[in-house]
Amino acid sequence: MDKFLEAAIEEARSGLREGGIPIGSVLVIDGKIVGRGHNRRVQNSSSILHAEMDCLENAGRLKAEDYKRATLYSTLSPCDMCSGAVLLYGIKKVVVGENRTFKGPEEYVRSRGVELTVADNKECRELMESFIKSSPKLWDEDIGK
Repeated sequence: MDKFLEAAIEEARSGLREGGIPIGSVLVIDGKIVGRGHNRRVQNSSSILHAEMDCLENAGRLKAEDYKRATLYSTLSPCDMCSGAVLLYGIKKVVVGENRTFKGPEEYVRSRGVELTVADNKECRELMESFIKSSPKLWDEDIGK
């Protein structure tokens, strides 16, 4: 398995252990993880801390040229908000662990020039399926349902 997707899965597991939603993300530039995060909406009582947003926040302030060399890994297909951040900062590559339990605006992101790859990773999918089954109301809240 891709070591960066594995790092995103570790983040997802951390979120679950903290009582949150098991979605993780890492930002990679030049083969190095520069930011990590996981969904912290529950833990921080936040309206915006999806895994990708937490990851970008933890990466800190970067230059535009850095984002253009970056790859964002996420265990789940990024939602509209997180996809918007990808587009805003000009991140050129996104690797998605799975998109069966939730599919963000992937085609739109691709149409804007982002190389988006779906790994269809079994562990990512099982983490989300288990969580959705055990916490459907929290899941619906997270995706604005």
